[in-house]
Amino acid sequence: MFWLDFLVFLFACTAAGLTGSLFPPGEWYSELKKPVWTPPNWVFPVAWPILYLLMSYSGATLANLESAGSALALWALQISLNTLWTPVFFGLKNLKLGLIIIFLLLVSVAICTYVFWLYAWIAGLLFLPYLAWVVFAAALNAAVFKLN
Repeated sequence: MFWLDFLVFLFACTAAGLTGSLFPPGEWYSELKKPVWTPPNWVFPVAWPILYLLMSYSGATLANLESAGSALALWALQISLNTLWTPVFFGLKNLKLGLIIIFLLLVSVAICTYVFWLYAWIAGLLFLPYLAWVVFAAALNAAVFKLN
């Protein structure tokens, strides 16, 4: 059952990731002022699949625990916010609302990491790279907002 659960979570992550192809950064993003520490564009499509695999494994681990309903609800919250950010930031080109959403995502991922650790340490551990990435992404979103 674990691997079936893993595939379900991976499907959810893939759906979230597809927003990147529906709302690509494009010329608008390339013309924005960005901090010098902005990573090259190729980093994003490399990082996200790895993070989505870790998130899916974490979710499947939780799904195989009897009393993890609240943790799974948190997982659903963070993937919803994750999915929402791209259409708002790149689709609507709304830097301020994107910043609000990524802040909420950051808080939800931090809570997830802590709660998941309590349920199954491996589930929390697997969320640490995602948490680090979202901290970085939030700082980047804030810097882009401030510069533009």
